[in-house]
Amino acid sequence: MIYEKLEAAEPIRQGDIFRNVPQLELPPLQAIPVVAEDKIEQSAWSEIANERSAISCVAAIRSVTAIALTQDCDAVRAREISLCEIGRFVEVEPRSKDATRPKSVVSLVTQHARVNQKWFYLPLDADFGFAERMAVDFRSILRVPRTDLELMRADHRVGRLTDVALKHFRERAAEFFRRYPYDEWYPLNSEELAAYRGDKVEPIEPYPWQR
Repeated sequence: MIYEKLEAAEPIRQGDIFRNVPQLELPPLQAIPVVAEDKIEQSAWSEIANERSAISCVAAIRSVTAIALTQDCDAVRAREISLCEIGRFVEVEPRSKDATRPKSVVSLVTQHARVNQKWFYLPLDADFGFAERMAVDFRSILRVPRTDLELMRADHRVGRLTDVALKHFRERAAEFFRRYPYDEWYPLNSEELAAYRGDKVEPIEPYPWQR
């Protein structure tokens, strides 16, 4: 299968799957329950946005399953690690509720996966607690302090994507966040663009602000 077990002491890497990760859900910005001394008062974000010190407020925390998105080199030293929430496939991709036959599942997992880049498919595997088809939802990102996530490894990390699956996961994540062709030279002014062109063979069509 596409998952592998890990020893508790192994460092956190991209593709690690955790259960019971805290997902913070802020209250509506028009009515934030702010904790001040021994009372709670509602304030609009516009009223407290200029405060320079931290503000204590009442917020909801939801327990979710998530997968590490932060790259390996950052996961060993970054202050926080970013994860993507994992949800039931039928909720992340509503069209999957009608995929009851192998042919329809294949269509969703292969053809539609190339068109719809918001999710990454995770097959069911009872050994890893996935009793049904799941999916990584790239639209739902959460951050957890690295030191806290390291403490969660022993009891909350259920495994990691195998090398083959991890390569596909990285590419799908890159596709989701890279939605357009990227010209690295677009912010240069006309003089800088002339220097950039140098002896490049391929034609470079300047943008209006570079002419």
